[in-house]
Amino acid sequence: MKSLVVSVLAIGALVAFVAPHGQKPAPPSPAEAQGATPPHLAVATAPASFGGEMELKREADGHFYATVEVGGGDYRMLVDTGATVIALTGDDARNMGLDWDPNALAPVARGASGPVMGVPVTIDAITIGDFEARDVQAVIVPEGLGVSLLGQSFLSHVPKVDISGDKLTLSD
Repeated sequence: MKSLVVSVLAIGALVAFVAPHGQKPAPPSPAEAQGATPPHLAVATAPASFGGEMELKREADGHFYATVEVGGGDYRMLVDTGATVIALTGDDARNMGLDWDPNALAPVARGASGPVMGVPVTIDAITIGDFEARDVQAVIVPEGLGVSLLGQSFLSHVPKVDISGDKLTLSD
């Protein structure tokens, strides 16, 4: 799992580093993450609705976790500001009602032991407190991911994400 998180963080950092100043970077497609140039996996541009402020406290393992709602169910995700998209465990994806064809697995990131296999999907709506985004891009990683990751495909729609000490705050 550590190598997957490092890979996802590295992809996010690379995209942020090479984007022209003042422009939001487009996330790499799974193939681009490996150096090829097939179609882009785009961050959702659908409207989002946000309100208020939400504070998350750093947990004992040093990470921030959020309870998100998808399709009427609640799911615990690790907040990963360096991840380009949401990465879902196979169990979370299945419980969310997201289906995938195992034959459609393709490299979505590169870990220390090689390619990380996954399937791109779109989450219709995801809510954290009063913050909601629609048509959000994600990848299902059926094996090797211990917890789902809440990445920039959701977080980039929040007007303000601030980490200060042991608090992560989402706000307007």
